[in-house]
Amino acid sequence: MSIDFTTGHDVIVMARQNLSQDNWDYICGAAESETTLRRNRLALDCLAFRPRVLRDVRTIDTSTDFLDQKLRIPIVLAPMGGVERFSPNGGNDVDTAAAATGTMGFISTVTQPSLEEIAANSPHPKVFQIYVRGDDDWIRTLVRRVVKADYWGVALTVDSAFYGNRERLNPTQMALRRVPEREFQKGLTWDTVKLIQDEIGDRPFMLKGIMTAEDALLAVEHGVQVIYVSNHGGRQLDHLQGSMEVLPEIVAAVGGKAAVIIDGGFTRGTDIIKAIALGAKAVGIGRLQAWALGAGGAEGLIKCLELLETEIRTTMGLIGVTSLAQLDGSYITKVLPVRLPHEMSAFPHLPGERIV
Repeated sequence: MSIDFTTGHDVIVMARQNLSQDNWDYICGAAESETTLRRNRLALDCLAFRPRVLRDVRTIDTSTDFLDQKLRIPIVLAPMGGVERFSPNGGNDVDTAAAATGTMGFISTVTQPSLEEIAANSPHPKVFQIYVRGDDDWIRTLVRRVVKADYWGVALTVDSAFYGNRERLNPTQMALRRVPEREFQKGLTWDTVKLIQDEIGDRPFMLKGIMTAEDALLAVEHGVQVIYVSNHGGRQLDHLQGSMEVLPEIVAAVGGKAAVIIDGGFTRGTDIIKAIALGAKAVGIGRLQAWALGAGGAEGLIKCLELLETEIRTTMGLIGVTSLAQLDGSYITKVLPVRLPHEMSAFPHLPGERIV
């Protein structure tokens, strides 16, 4: 199949055509009223650029250093359970796209194929994300498999003590998610963090699901190298702040003692530049990743990432910077949004008001 997307709109239209209603609702939906989902988008839409002019922008470098890894663009592929819903090769397609575009993939505990098979898909550095589904011995066994498979980093998701009430899912889908193994997620503490750190050695360790400066400070005190700001795309707790609302306070609290990355509503190159300007090192894409996989598998995701790279480069040139290191808060200002937020509001030219 030849993929010929020219804008993000093309990605979404093709994904909607290819995906079943159940899979579409699974990725597009969020918890309860979906207020957190919309606040993620609203937080981005309430920021505007302050461009500088008369600067030579003929040569632009979109790359960044994420700890000891160079990323071609400041994007990571956020962990998603059930990637095989959207693309037949599941996590292998995520890894293939990350390797092809110089980004980094986060592989979820609850995706297929096995962590060993995905590790063998390419030598490209990748992160394994942990959902705890057992006791301490279960954690040790899993982490030792991750270490043996030579994953570059490990992330622990910490915002899933309870499964969010995702009302777009049908009753059968919800029932499948209420399994006894999820109860172990309720018992996570800082002791769990220490247990994993002891097993992974000097690999980068990340906490995903941080939404307050207080928890970010605690993470730094416990030797966490990466603070992953996330509200699970609005899929866990409803009525949270948008991720971008809390990013500045978390960056300030961390004070450079850990890298900060973020996800939550990011679908455009302009979104990504806003986050970098306010202190994030990289940005995770989740729903957009799933839409791209649904639209065309690994090839679709590669093309989507290339579109984002073009948008990032264009945005950098138009605000007057030639490297991400030049960005800071002086390029951003607060404004009123111009449209109501929802999961598709960054794509106003879809057929009809929105795809359902």
